[in-house]
Amino acid sequence: MNTPTGRRRGRVRAAGAALCLLAGALSAAAAGNSPAAALTAPISITADDLSTWQTNGIVWAMAASDDGVVYTGGTFSTVRPPGAASGTSERPAVNFAAFDAATGAPTDCSLSFTLSSGTATVRSLVLSPDGETLYAGGRFGSVNGVGVSNIAAIDTATCTPRQNFKVAVSATVRALAVTDDTVYLGGDFNTVAGQTRNKFAAVTTGAALKPWTANTDEVGRAVEVTPDGRHVVIGGDFFTVNKTTSHALAVVDATTGALTRSYPGFIPNTSTVQDLTSDAKQFYTANEGTGGGVFDGRIALDLTTFNQVWRDTCLGATQALLVHNGVLYSGSHAHDCASMGEFPDQPRKHLLAQSVDDPKLLPWFPDTNDGIGEPVGPRVMAQTDKSGHRYLWVGGEFTTVNSKAQQALTRFADGPDTGAPWVPNVSVSTVAPDKVDVNWQTSFDTDDGELTYRIYKDGASTPVHTTTGYSVFWDRPQLRWTDTAVAPGETHTYRITASDGTNTSAKSPAVSATVTAKAESYPARVLSDGATLYWRYDEGTSTFAADTGAGLDNGFLRNTPSYRQTPAAVSGPSTAIGFNGTTQYAYSNRSRSQTTKFSVETWIKTTTTRGGKIIGFGTNTMELSGKYDKHVYMLNNGRLAFGTHKGGGGGQTVSTTGAYNDGAWHHVVATQGSGGMALYVDGQLRASNTQYTTNESYTGYWRVGGDNLATWPNRPTSNFFAGQIDETAVYPAALTAAQVSAHYALRTGG
Repeated sequence: MNTPTGRRRGRVRAAGAALCLLAGALSAAAAGNSPAAALTAPISITADDLSTWQTNGIVWAMAASDDGVVYTGGTFSTVRPPGAASGTSERPAVNFAAFDAATGAPTDCSLSFTLSSGTATVRSLVLSPDGETLYAGGRFGSVNGVGVSNIAAIDTATCTPRQNFKVAVSATVRALAVTDDTVYLGGDFNTVAGQTRNKFAAVTTGAALKPWTANTDEVGRAVEVTPDGRHVVIGGDFFTVNKTTSHALAVVDATTGALTRSYPGFIPNTSTVQDLTSDAKQFYTANEGTGGGVFDGRIALDLTTFNQVWRDTCLGATQALLVHNGVLYSGSHAHDCASMGEFPDQPRKHLLAQSVDDPKLLPWFPDTNDGIGEPVGPRVMAQTDKSGHRYLWVGGEFTTVNSKAQQALTRFADGPDTGAPWVPNVSVSTVAPDKVDVNWQTSFDTDDGELTYRIYKDGASTPVHTTTGYSVFWDRPQLRWTDTAVAPGETHTYRITASDGTNTSAKSPAVSATVTAKAESYPARVLSDGATLYWRYDEGTSTFAADTGAGLDNGFLRNTPSYRQTPAAVSGPSTAIGFNGTTQYAYSNRSRSQTTKFSVETWIKTTTTRGGKIIGFGTNTMELSGKYDKHVYMLNNGRLAFGTHKGGGGGQTVSTTGAYNDGAWHHVVATQGSGGMALYVDGQLRASNTQYTTNESYTGYWRVGGDNLATWPNRPTSNFFAGQIDETAVYPAALTAAQVSAHYALRTGG
């Protein structure tokens, strides 16, 4: 067997050795740190999308030649220039188009894939090892008027169908792989060249059916020849291969089709394999599931033993894979990677990257939308070099790329990187005397995790401090620098930039602080009593709630709440925040495991008659949580309830008899520990139960202003709280009654 190439998306060269993966958030470091690099290794493709022509339908298939031509197939009828709206400036392209990899513009290769009855589609494209023949599979009956049967061979020099390659395939061809002498195909068919071949088959490059037999009971979706040419990896919906149990994945002999490695129970019955790719050491699966207990992620398997190396357990089906320079790029609609310690359930992300040695997500986050069709976003990837650059092409169902209109096709390159990080969100604090704490939320860059931050004081052009920090879109840790070169009574302003080493953000809006000579009594007591999260809500017009304490667990403010509300709950220069009771809330950046002893403290002011959650703990950040407890919520009648969950034992609550929706500020503290649950309002114990000493164990986030309340007693009309909130703190222990009373007494600064 000759060495394979082509595969389903086109040529995939052996990947280079993977570089070490940066992991974990970096804390603020001393001035003079090495600046960030434009791309975080091993990422070598920017997230900046390039100007590319579009189609008016779905792109299902791609193959990229060594001379920089990208062939695309799918279900579409026209192409149009970048920026052109659907229906404008279109030219015919019936289910096929070829593009210049470096310019994104069509070449003069034009083919029409048609069907006498029904909708024609091209589902797979692959190039021969010498690049002289492009094989196409799908559901079609002719190419440029030449009769074929769901598979065709195209002469790339003339862009015409080869008359000497005619194979009758009874149904849709969804996957192709090719070597020097063999074309492997997978799909919906049960006969090839008039003989039984269930879902997979092999023909010579001269169109003769081979005895190779790898019959399966359900659809074949992916075919990959191993780099040594000795085996073929097949993927799809099937449950048996040559009558032996092996669901969705199998390795067979490249000459006979005999089963080499089966995978019973390896992939859940609710999941399938949608795509396969490989490098010199491993092959990789893209998986899609439906229903409960699904597997939607990626698997890496060793090419020598065919055993699993690692498994990605993100939810949100993976459709396409591509390896380049030690990185596995994928197209999916991932929405929940919490099981891997990554982002919790939230709106879908469609393009991801991982080291080939580790499933941890790398900081590469261009994005599309779901688009049309199923819809799931990206469907296929391909890569090639031209004009001194490496290009990664993506096709699919999407209609936007990086939040701009762009249908079905986009491309990325290995440079130049032109995207600057987000402008940092900045807050200053003067709680302690004779210093200013400059706090900021680390920024986000779509293709770099480690960023360099520079702080500018009082309008100077030279930074007073430079440091680095690591962040990704779901984990943007708070950093802090303390300015001690100040004196009481002075007012200073601060601005910060973020840089990826090549591109630098604009300076953040100036924030000012007047240096105090005396510590503020209320926040000083909160901090001395051990708060591990303390949001004072003194920021304006940003998504950032700074943590005043040592925990640096900043909050994300969602959907533009009302900033700088006055008068605040506590006397002094601080302000409050207002939530609308429908969409606005805050959540902590840091996920936390179960805490058996805790206290939550906040101030509220409202006249709502719809109730809502004031503060609580839940599994999600951008969506309503699936697990949620350790919360205080208001009933429609203004009474307060404090609830925790016992896991399988259901909820346990204590509630007040008085109402607190009277438009005045009220101090609310809820505690749980070995002494049970207690709920304090305005410094006094209002409800308690000494038997409720446990709560549910799960990893989650603190949320303020709203989250799920389903199934809880006296559930209010709204999950979200309408009113003002101030001075929110969380403690890792149950505050005593004396501590609660002392906090309340300090509201006026006494």
